[in-house]
Amino acid sequence: MRENELRTPCYLIDEALLENNLSILHGVQSRTGCKILLAQKAFSMFSLYPLIGRYLAGTAASGLYEARLGKEKMGKESHVFAPAYREDEFDEILKYSDHIVFNSFSQLLKFGKAARNAGKSIGLRINPECSTQEGHEIYDPCSPGSRLGVTISNWQPEYADMLDGLHFHTLCEQDSDALEKTLDAVEERFGPWLFKMKWLNFGGGHHITRKGYDIARLERCIERVQQRYGLEVYLEPGEAVALNAGFLLTTVLDTVKNGIDIAVLDTSAACHIPDVLEMPYRPPLLDSGLPGEKPYTYRLAGPTCLAGDVIGDFSFDTPLAPGKRLCFGDMAIYTMVKNNTFNGMALPSIVIRSKSGDCRVVKNFGYKDFEMRLS
Repeated sequence: MRENELRTPCYLIDEALLENNLSILHGVQSRTGCKILLAQKAFSMFSLYPLIGRYLAGTAASGLYEARLGKEKMGKESHVFAPAYREDEFDEILKYSDHIVFNSFSQLLKFGKAARNAGKSIGLRINPECSTQEGHEIYDPCSPGSRLGVTISNWQPEYADMLDGLHFHTLCEQDSDALEKTLDAVEERFGPWLFKMKWLNFGGGHHITRKGYDIARLERCIERVQQRYGLEVYLEPGEAVALNAGFLLTTVLDTVKNGIDIAVLDTSAACHIPDVLEMPYRPPLLDSGLPGEKPYTYRLAGPTCLAGDVIGDFSFDTPLAPGKRLCFGDMAIYTMVKNNTFNGMALPSIVIRSKSGDCRVVKNFGYKDFEMRLS
């Protein structure tokens, strides 16, 4: 099947673009000896886990279901972190995880012995209290009052011998200069304890595969920790794995006017691209421009009853009409993992485009997927 034959809306993952990202990440591993994990919270398309597993060391999970998915579908190292673990799930989490990272000393004391008896590597998330983000407070684990990670003022040295490693995650779509600044703060606050550990996890938010990312600086950060403390280094990017490797194909259903030209699509921001409303985020759209840049400007909106179901304003060389197909870029990450069936919207199909250009539908969704979420 070719792209123009696909029913919209659908997520289209380009195998060649994905593999290019994986090659870049594998290069970092090969040159430094670090281990890079797929953070499944950004991209959990498990039909591609065999491919991803050829390049990366394993998966990172945020709870039981992701841990199970990673272990069953990729079968390599499985790391899990959660702000708090449920007692009735913990035995099962141990079954699917190799590294267990706790968010507090109270959680460590509650579950640490069971994790140790199960032969797991035990870590603690720390909060270096070093904010490097601008404009994305919702994604800043170092913001005041954050529940994520132990601050140095709450460090309990009497329990440090229970730990194999430390974990920090402070970045969001950032370059390695932000990592370097964060690492300075980690060393300043927790440096003496790093000598007692076996590993340090740099978390995610590293845009390693973005054009212009300073990979050399990243590798210096990794080697600095390896050489100074003798630690094994982990990274768990999500976005970098599938960055710019996916598309969302959509079709114009109707055009209307209300002071501006509006095109109603078969794709919903609220249901299919939630980050558009949550971040907020303006997705790239192929063959379009900023409002007024090209002759015809339209507000692109979804088909739900939500008044704010708007993707954004874009301009085009020619007028839009029903039946016109559009293609949004950067649609692999935080799309499939976040989408929903609000308003009875169908979920987009999931498609893989091979290196030959052939498209294979790996999952279709229908009414039952909407019904099964309700009672």
